[in-house]
Amino acid sequence: MADTAASAAARPETPARHRLAVGTKLAFGAGDTGPAILGAINGFFLLDFLVNVARLPPSGLFSAATVFLLVKLWDGVNDPIMGWLSDKTRSRMGRRRPWLLFGALPLGLAFFLDWIVPPLGETGRFFYYLVIALILDTALTAVLVPYTALTAELTSDYHERTSVNSFRFSFSILGSVVALFVHTQIIAALADNPYLGYAVSAGIWTVAIIVPCFIVFFGTKDHDHPLTAADTGGPGFIEGFQIAFRNRAFLLVALIYMCSWLTIQLVQSNLIFFVRDWVHMDVGLFGYVLIALQLSAFVCLLVWTRISARIGKKAVYYLGGTIFVLVELGLFLVRPGQGALVFALALIAGAGLSVAYLIPWSMLPDVIELDELETGRRREGIFYGVFVFLQKLGLAVGMFLSGQVLGLNGYIRAVPGQPPPIQPESALTAIRVLVGPVGAAILLFSFVAVYLYPITQARHQAIQAQLAARRATG
Repeated sequence: MADTAASAAARPETPARHRLAVGTKLAFGAGDTGPAILGAINGFFLLDFLVNVARLPPSGLFSAATVFLLVKLWDGVNDPIMGWLSDKTRSRMGRRRPWLLFGALPLGLAFFLDWIVPPLGETGRFFYYLVIALILDTALTAVLVPYTALTAELTSDYHERTSVNSFRFSFSILGSVVALFVHTQIIAALADNPYLGYAVSAGIWTVAIIVPCFIVFFGTKDHDHPLTAADTGGPGFIEGFQIAFRNRAFLLVALIYMCSWLTIQLVQSNLIFFVRDWVHMDVGLFGYVLIALQLSAFVCLLVWTRISARIGKKAVYYLGGTIFVLVELGLFLVRPGQGALVFALALIAGAGLSVAYLIPWSMLPDVIELDELETGRRREGIFYGVFVFLQKLGLAVGMFLSGQVLGLNGYIRAVPGQPPPIQPESALTAIRVLVGPVGAAILLFSFVAVYLYPITQARHQAIQAQLAARRATG
């Protein structure tokens, strides 16, 4: 009996639950609506727009693929720097929120300009979209990195972090549903004038991208953790970046996220080519496929959040990832005219898509606290900056590879206002492989990283207890 009491006394006390107000969760969750709309429309339609409306070649020097590649080279610099800057920001409004306030308007304007076709030659259009893409990417970084870094500051509770991310991705998915559906209907209605169709749609979503930044600014507060002298002095940018990549748990979460996001982007960027050129589905009907996919992901997100509390994050990722792999293999087997099968697969795919959103982002705050325990410093911005970089890297790599593969396999560009051309068999096979086996193989590789990921719920509770003890004595 005495031994039992002694053992209980020796165990670290589990920190009390820190539950957030629903209003705070709603305000924070709303903030991902704008980036989600931007990411969804760009992910599903930007490559097709640049190739078939703006008429840039899919591959080559002055091509759509080169735009994505050069922007990602810039991303390798600006995302981690933005994380470092947000860590160092000092103002009465906090570290993160001022960036959303001042970055909202540039983000919206750059998004709108990205969907305008200027009266320039092919090389001129290439440089126009390159410059706009660089501005858009910088503005998105200035908003998205501080926004995501708020997650670790809103609450330190293991399950509340999964909950707050479920709010975030619920808004993300629902915003994407509305944006993608309305976008496809506008484009279909103005099919004879795609220049006008894309401009009208971009104008609508520009407003929807700006407003959520203000909702987060006025609806949340940062932060939950007291700043220490180490935080205010802290490491320099290079040192902080190096420390982040010496964290084994972070490297594994980064690998999980990179693999899952690259898989998603390969499917997203090629799905419009797949349904239009291979399945022969009308773009307006494609909007209903996207609704099925996103609504399924929304429902499954709520389900996975509850299941995760019972069986853990790793098990949920295995289940959802397996479903997504099977869907991709099923897409490869779809034949022309089987639009109903595409619709059914989209409903099933939501179960996998939601896991790829939810689990890596809910793991990341736990990694940040492990880093704090090991170093005595909080560097949310550095870690989230790298994560946002990986998200955008996945999108760009997916589009870059897709553009190169389409160009090398003889994809024929459309002429705006005319029916889509009949594609050669080599291009159609390439599209099917990109949305099927390639993405499935990449996602299966992430299972290895999930298996090796070291932070379980019990381990997180121990980290929390040690941090609480350190703060109490410090």
